[in-house]
Amino acid sequence: MAALYAKDQPPGFSNRIERVAIIGAGGQVGKHLTEHLLKTGKHVVTAITRPSSTSVLPDGVRVLQVNYAADDNTELVHALKGQQVLLITMSVHAPRDTIVKLLRHAAEAGVPYVFPNWYGHDVGSDTLLRDSMLLEAKERIEAEVHRLGNVSGVKLVCNFWYEFSLGGGPDRYGFDFEKRSFTIFGDGNVRINTSTWTQCGRAIASLLSLKELPDDETDTAPTLSQFRDSPVYISSFCLTQRDMFESVKRVTGTTDADWTITEEPVEQRWKDGHAAVQDGNWNAFVKMLYSRMFFPTGDGDYESRVDLHNDILGLPVEDLDEATAVGIGMAERRAVPFSH
Repeated sequence: MAALYAKDQPPGFSNRIERVAIIGAGGQVGKHLTEHLLKTGKHVVTAITRPSSTSVLPDGVRVLQVNYAADDNTELVHALKGQQVLLITMSVHAPRDTIVKLLRHAAEAGVPYVFPNWYGHDVGSDTLLRDSMLLEAKERIEAEVHRLGNVSGVKLVCNFWYEFSLGGGPDRYGFDFEKRSFTIFGDGNVRINTSTWTQCGRAIASLLSLKELPDDETDTAPTLSQFRDSPVYISSFCLTQRDMFESVKRVTGTTDADWTITEEPVEQRWKDGHAAVQDGNWNAFVKMLYSRMFFPTGDGDYESRVDLHNDILGLPVEDLDEATAVGIGMAERRAVPFSH
């Protein structure tokens, strides 16, 4: 795509994002994106919800009730008219073709930027995505964006959500806080990037607060347009399972002697989980997914291969123990979906 500049746009062009629609504003990550977008005071945020939705949304959000899963897309296209960005934050259990349909509706409505429900794995690592059974989804999204031609897909690479994963049971980061047990994958010394929900919310809000286009050819300030069909890389922490355990012990005031600690070969964990999923047991998907991230090949440590965008987005350095305390609290309240 040829470079676009604000100076060449028609009269009345505003070089900032003012109108943002979000599907899933009351969901796990969606509520954090919505909260931080509202905090900027720079956007009109429209939550597109199903008529049957019972989600409680914060003050300041404009709500449009639309059956966006309907075969007839007229209502949704009308709701998306005039929106500059569509954030899709949906359950992984949504029908496989949902994202592609929403991309088509957004393109028909003239929405230039869509975040197509990708808040996680490094889209630049096809090997990791293939082993994690996510490559087909990425390729399907990118092929549809290319086919449509008038919409840009923006993906947030943040890896697993830290507090969600820490508090989500032993198949995620290895911790069972109720039983006070810790399962180490391999030797426990493989570093991966991981991000808090709050950091994800800050990142999206900051990204959408950038100028949309450079003013002219000499303008080198960061813009939203530089991320057209290109991933945004952020991270809260880059750490090992053992680093997590040290933080857990500090927060809980415990020592190794207070925990039941076991070690499991990480490749075998992945193989067992993958085989189970292939046989139709989707309860093993989480075990497979997380085990693969901790392979000693280093696929989960993307900051060693690419430059993070934390500084461009003005993201703060977070306190690990504070985030750990949030994750433990979620475990104690059983507030992590699909973990029990």
